[in-house]
Amino acid sequence: MTLTELVAELAGYLESDAPELSLSPASFTSPELWEAERERVFGRSWLLAAHTDELAAPGESLTLSPAGRPVTVSRGEDGALRARSALGPHRPAPAVEEWRGFVFVNPDPDAEPLAPHLRRIGEELDAYRLPEMTRIAGWTEEWRCNWKIAVQNAHENYHAMGLHPTTVALITPPGGAMEVRTESSWVTRLLSPFREPLVATALPLSAEQRATMYNCAVFPCSSLAAFGDSVVWITMIPLTIDRIEVRGGVLMHPCALEGQDRDVLREQNEESAAVVNREDRLGMEAVQRVVSSRFAERGHLSPKEPGVTAFYQSLARALVTG
Repeated sequence: MTLTELVAELAGYLESDAPELSLSPASFTSPELWEAERERVFGRSWLLAAHTDELAAPGESLTLSPAGRPVTVSRGEDGALRARSALGPHRPAPAVEEWRGFVFVNPDPDAEPLAPHLRRIGEELDAYRLPEMTRIAGWTEEWRCNWKIAVQNAHENYHAMGLHPTTVALITPPGGAMEVRTESSWVTRLLSPFREPLVATALPLSAEQRATMYNCAVFPCSSLAAFGDSVVWITMIPLTIDRIEVRGGVLMHPCALEGQDRDVLREQNEESAAVVNREDRLGMEAVQRVVSSRFAERGHLSPKEPGVTAFYQSLARALVTG
């Protein structure tokens, strides 16, 4: 399929009678679409880069490479966060924004602020006291798949029955029901019930909050999810057309850490994350092999996957109107 055909297909998801179908396999393998995404999506979008604990002290920095274009974020001696393109000093400085302990970066120096798009999310997450949370675990991995395969997987829980039968599926109801609310072109809220309410020992959570996983997805490839006393964040940064860097971490409120061994807690959380991430990675890499086959075709979306359609719509807005 040509780039024009692929973009036209995406535009169909913005219609009132949007197709209940997955993207065409070529959407995950087309070099032309990848080049368009590099410019129209990853050249002007907010990416969740880190938690502020990773950039707490002056001089601390980290580098990520969205679409193969390195960006370094650092904490200055004056305490301010700044970003620079590693492609050279002639490049305009990317925009940086800190929201409730999360650091976002946008290669577009003139990008509109992200915070207004997160206002309602912030209000709904007030009980989690995000600005006070501290990082207890983290990871960086590499997966061999197109970024859209991984991101659409993160927009639904239907896959838990197949990929996570002894992990995620144990805490989520069969079928992966999900309630989706589109906040803006950047932000989507995803709610999923737990099988049983989680125990919250340190935060003033309501019964509904303890019974629900609250997931905030920031287009194109980042999200944070509240699980009882903890919050998990993840971002899936494309390095090439079929390779991504998966960065993430676990946060907890200091009150929940009283009397606990931080090293033991870190090891437990990173081991648990490694198991779930491996299940996802193997599944996503298998899907990448399938879409690369000349026999692959579009598939029907389940009614349990409204989040996938929401992701396609955000992608369409970026590519069609970009």
